[in-house]
Amino acid sequence: MSNIPETGRTQRVQIRLIVIQVLVFSLLLTLGGRLWYLQIRNGDEYTAEAAGNGVQQVVQPAVRGSILDARGVPLADNETRLVVSASRTELLKMKDDGVGVLTRLADVLDMKVQDVRDKVRLCDSKTPQPCWNGSPYQPIPVTDEATTQQALQIRERAEDFPGITAEPTAVRRYAAPGKARTAQVLGYLSPVTDEEIQQAQDGPSPYLRSDQVGRSGIERTYDKELRGKAGVTRYEVDNLGRVMGEAENDPAVSGSTLVTSLDARVQAVAEYQLAEAMKTVRQETDKITGRKYEADSGAVVVLESKTGRVVSMASQPDYDPNAWVGGISGKEYAKLTSKKSNYPLLNRGIQGQAPAGSIFKVVSASAAVRGGHAFNDLYECSSSYSLGNQTFANFESQGHGPITLGDALKYSCNTVFYRLGHDEWVRDGGIKPKKDAKNWFYRTARDFGLGAETGIDLPNEVKGRIPDREWKQAFWKANKDSWCKEGKKGGTYVQQIAYESCLEGNQLKAYDSINYAIGQGDVLVTPIQMATAYAAISNGGTIHEPSVGKAVISPDGKTVQEIKPKASGKLPVNAQTIKDLDKGLRSVVEPGGTAAWRFGGWPQDKIPMRAKTGTAQVYGKQTTAWFATYTDDYTIVMTISQGGTGSGAAGPAVRKIYDALYGLDAEGNQDKKRALLPKPQKTLPKIQPDGSIYAPKVKPYDPTPVAPEEQPGGQEPQLPLQPGGQPGLTGSPASTGRQP
Repeated sequence: MSNIPETGRTQRVQIRLIVIQVLVFSLLLTLGGRLWYLQIRNGDEYTAEAAGNGVQQVVQPAVRGSILDARGVPLADNETRLVVSASRTELLKMKDDGVGVLTRLADVLDMKVQDVRDKVRLCDSKTPQPCWNGSPYQPIPVTDEATTQQALQIRERAEDFPGITAEPTAVRRYAAPGKARTAQVLGYLSPVTDEEIQQAQDGPSPYLRSDQVGRSGIERTYDKELRGKAGVTRYEVDNLGRVMGEAENDPAVSGSTLVTSLDARVQAVAEYQLAEAMKTVRQETDKITGRKYEADSGAVVVLESKTGRVVSMASQPDYDPNAWVGGISGKEYAKLTSKKSNYPLLNRGIQGQAPAGSIFKVVSASAAVRGGHAFNDLYECSSSYSLGNQTFANFESQGHGPITLGDALKYSCNTVFYRLGHDEWVRDGGIKPKKDAKNWFYRTARDFGLGAETGIDLPNEVKGRIPDREWKQAFWKANKDSWCKEGKKGGTYVQQIAYESCLEGNQLKAYDSINYAIGQGDVLVTPIQMATAYAAISNGGTIHEPSVGKAVISPDGKTVQEIKPKASGKLPVNAQTIKDLDKGLRSVVEPGGTAAWRFGGWPQDKIPMRAKTGTAQVYGKQTTAWFATYTDDYTIVMTISQGGTGSGAAGPAVRKIYDALYGLDAEGNQDKKRALLPKPQKTLPKIQPDGSIYAPKVKPYDPTPVAPEEQPGGQEPQLPLQPGGQPGLTGSPASTGRQP
């Protein structure tokens, strides 16, 4: 028996029990606290992580829809390429942030290391292109031009290239059929940004991180239809990432096909002829300054006269939209956005602004009729027009005596329109306008659709400018402080102008209206605006919203949504005035007219041609050439910045576009087999049973000369630019000027 007293043994047992109880309660408390922390304190966080661990999703990008011309020829489609991409997330997990991997990758791809690193860096306000402006969690394309051998090297040496993938992927292709790039009209793509994803979360078409988004042109306008819907497959996985089964599968839906009103053949002709016209003009000398013409930019628009549909729209300088596919290089991006290359991303058909010059005279003639002047009355076409001690002159001080407004268009007589513009200014009250001032010249321009967007289905269209009294007042308010600060009475020429503008810059002066009447001064128009206006004269008075999209076809070809032409208004003159304008414009291409020398041999009896030439003054630059024309079928407007005269610079090119459309030779004989599009395309391309569309081949444009030889007489001259930017304005009667 033990010698320990019974009471002592009992106390020890009790102590041990107490210790055990304390330990148990401590463990329970610890467990309870941990459970509270996991389930309550950080419950939401761990619930989200658990859900993420339980289900993983894989995105299959949708194939973007094709863009076709009116006959079904692909302008933009897709092709399978080997795309090498890098996971930035995986690279940043490495000790050297993936520098070693990217260095080895550059060696395999025959690229510079810095170029590869630039491709995967993220864009911000301080980072120049190239950089990645998409999600940092999305695989970033390094190149879409990998060879099969390069892709195999990356796959076989996977341990050397963690985070790098090489997969066949459908990528955008801009086909340039017949060498027709159609760059500014088509636009380009780039990755969706986090900001766009956030903004679109509650919208009808949310973005996924893998999406490419249209950034300009019809790629942007019809992005929702073209993009389709990416497929998402969700897999159940265990905590080790092993796939346990497929939870849900939303298959990818390809984007719809967009059929446009463009014709790839005509587009090829327009692009070639515009570029050639500019090259030719650069070899000619400005007789006033003695310098070669710079011809630094230009545009041409071809519309269907009766519908406003765009058959062709070319802009120079242009670029290859394929440069954006797979990520643009820093060198190429700098080229496309630099002043030195004159900003080729601009679509000058809808974004190029300049004074209209004499092609504006159809507006002034219409305004005069609205103001009570009969179209066929006689108006003095004198050699000059005087205002105080200032003289506004016609070309070489040439006068034609009393003529109708139709003849004023034919000869492009400035002085007729000077008088009419001045007369209306006086009737409206001059610098102190009447309360009931009619402002016919300014109202009519706006009623023709000028000073506003045409509504074309292309992004970033500019409005131009109609410098009426309201604009004068607003412009003065915006610049008054600067003018008053810089101005000085009796100072330098610039200081004196600023001083006068400070005091009277809100007043519409007589010379403002005189210059405005011939499309000069502060007026600005775009080629699409003038093409829309001339097309309205051609079709009898209906102003259309010009359009590029013609139909949207579902991926299976079963649903066709046609995009109908849309009228936006009527010309503000009656049918008789439209007929009078038409007759006057027809005389411009007939003997004695300013465009006659460019249309020798034209079959007027079979295909009536109407035209108006224009040479617009731009302060500090050489003249801008304008040429506006139409037939019953088509309206063509071409402009060349710093290109000289309208008929001289743009005339031959416009004639050759018409020759190609109608299949005409130099003598005006028509070969229907050679005609590209003698009548506008009315039907849609035929859809095959599998949803595909038959695509006819487009042969490269044959620029064999078909225009007639130049004929003497009728050549359109230039108008000297006087100090202050006012054309034909001087204190000396000896000065000359004309706005043909």
